[in-house]
Amino acid sequence: MKRTLLMIHGMMCSPAVWDNYRGFFESRGYRCITPALRYHDAAHNDQPDARLGTAGIEDYADDMEKIIGSLPSPPVLMGHSMGGLIAQMLAARGKAAAAVLLTPASPRGVFNLRYSVIKSFAAVMSKWKWYERPFRLGFNAMAYAMLNCMPPEKQREIYSQSVYESGRAAFQIGMWFFDKKKSTKVDYSSVKCPILVIAGKKDRIVPAGVVRSNAGRYAAAEYVELENHAHWVLGEPGWETIAGRILAWMDANVT
Repeated sequence: MKRTLLMIHGMMCSPAVWDNYRGFFESRGYRCITPALRYHDAAHNDQPDARLGTAGIEDYADDMEKIIGSLPSPPVLMGHSMGGLIAQMLAARGKAAAAVLLTPASPRGVFNLRYSVIKSFAAVMSKWKWYERPFRLGFNAMAYAMLNCMPPEKQREIYSQSVYESGRAAFQIGMWFFDKKKSTKVDYSSVKCPILVIAGKKDRIVPAGVVRSNAGRYAAAEYVELENHAHWVLGEPGWETIAGRILAWMDANVT
């Protein structure tokens, strides 16, 4: 039996976003765990839990660490978007056998406010005290920011599964220079496990340049930049090729 994969979803998502990858890796002998982040176990039309707005990125990481603590050995962490940042935080705590970061949000210290990112979140940030309220991007913003390499009908399908997100977590990631708690800080030197970092050249919400800068902070991370992909590498046409590439990397680097 191969190692366990702990798959950590991203912002405004539920575990359902892992359906493609979960099926792929389970069919190849991996045990896959796909937990919901705190207050994310909801349907699209549900009103958000009032506590969601002030849930922090460190709360999400602590919850995942508890799951890891229940396992017999450290898992391979696979994180998408914000989940990729959480995976980095956990790897720095020594909780990972390896980490696969898919278009990951960046830790403190990596400048991430490109024009496309600001454009994507402009409507959210224009609201009073957005940083302590639940929020969700509108369809057009999500299609522009995250789903720009998905067919239109799939964009609608994915949006219909989206959930509300924490304003505090978004603030901690995007406005880290104002966060006195330094919530998204990662001690790169503490990460001893193998790291695979995947970026999409057409990504607008976590641009490839940001991901490249993030990957460069690690002493021995393998960085892959996908020419014809954007943020939604979990389901864009050709995702099977990406999953196969990850599988080959894990077979070579995870004992």
